[in-house]
This record gives sequence, C-alpha cells and structure tokens, in this order.
Amino acid sequence: MSGNKQRIDGQPAYILHSYPYSETSLILDVFTRDHGRLPLLARGARRPRSALRGVLQAFQPLELGWFGSGEVRTLAKGEWQGGMPLLGGTALMLGYYLNELLLRLLPRDDAHPLLFDAYVAALQRLSGMRAGDEAVTALLRRFEKNLLGELGYGLTLERDAESGRPIEAERWYHYRLERGPVELGAMEENMGLAGTTSSQRMQAIRGKTLLDLARDDYTDTRTLSESKLLMRLLINHHLAGQPLQSRRVFMELQEL
Repeated sequence: MSGNKQRIDGQPAYILHSYPYSETSLILDVFTRDHGRLPLLARGARRPRSALRGVLQAFQPLELGWFGSGEVRTLAKGEWQGGMPLLGGTALMLGYYLNELLLRLLPRDDAHPLLFDAYVAALQRLSGMRAGDEAVTALLRRFEKNLLGELGYGLTLERDAESGRPIEAERWYHYRLERGPVELGAMEENMGLAGTTSSQRMQAIRGKTLLDLARDDYTDTRTLSESKLLMRLLINHHLAGQPLQSRRVFMELQEL
C-alpha cells in the first residue's frame, strides 16, 4: 500500500455502525468524504475516562485521523465538528435506514464524495422534519436514486429501454430490472393492470412518475407512492433479496 495510505488526518466522516471489541475498544464502520467506507479500531474508546466516549456518535459530523495499512486501520484522532441537531423519533429511524443502505451496498475503500455530501444534506433535512411530512419521502427517494447512480446502477427514466423512444407522461410502463422502462401493450393498459401479478404491479409505473423522478419533482402524490414502490423493487434487487432490518423495525413501530 502506498505511503499516503499509512496516515490520514483531518478527514470529514460519519459513523455508520459500531460494536464492542475486547473489553475497552470499539470497531467503527465509518463513511468518509475522500476515502469512502472503512473500518477503524478505536482503542480504549469504551473506557470510562476516554475522551472519545461522547464523541463517537452516529449522525454527528466528525473529523477523524487514522493510521495503518491493514483491512482494519487504527483510529488516531476523533473530534466532533458540531452543528448537527440530534435526530429523534421517526427521523432517527430513517437515519438508521440511510446508514443501513450504505453499509449493505457501498463497497469499502471506494470514495464517493458526492454521495457523502448527499448523505450530509439528508441528515440535515431529517433533523428538521416531522413524522408524515411528504418532504421526508421525497428526501428518501432522492438519496436512494443518488446512491444507485453512484454505485453504477443509475436509473433509465426518460427513454423506453426497448424502443429508445422518449417516455410519454400519459402512458404506462414496466420497469424491467437491469434494463429500464418498457411501454405496456394496449391490452395491458386496457386491463388497468388488474390482471397482472403482484410483482408485475410493482414494476408497472406511469410515464409521468418516471419523468418526475428524472427531475426530482415529487409534488405529485401519485409520483411519491409509485416511486417508493419502484425504488424498493430496485434496492431489494441489489440487496439480492436480503431484508433491511431498519425497514422491518420501522414497520413494526408504525403498527404499534
């Protein structure tokens, strides 16, 4: 490994997950602006008098320094940068959802500065939102779309993947995995999707919703609901069917 990877200082970062290591230390999974996602060993961070005990918190802006060339590097410095209100209630659960998406989909040691900036912006907006706020749904769709695009899974939204024709707002399309939208036939349109299977209904989407997604316009309530189904389908596909724990917990809390 090259020398500039041995010691890193002054790196903007957020903690995505942490778990105990030995009696006094922590393993941190952090998302950094210029070095991507990586694991760090925080030696002694669990000791009662450790200066890091109140610093290494999720959803708070940090400046980190580390050293080492192995898979798990060693934390050398961690400083809280302030300015981020604490998340609570629904916003906290949605923050965990964003973190789990990054943990499950983002490869290690792969820098994504634009995605890092999108994550920071999402946390800042979550901190000021109320439960049920439609802007929350728009925020999540925007982040999911940015994430898939950064990972090389960008959505085809403005052209039919089969014919190459521009998407028409008044028509219906199937969004086919790994390909994109393909216009529904006349018979399918006349059936109003009533004869399709559950999985096919999830893939069927209005042309207007596709165009709204392309320009991040979520003012239409049908666009909000249809884009949620589409993004869930795509994310589940890239997760290879493995369920997200944060989504399950959030749904259980809503039922209660």
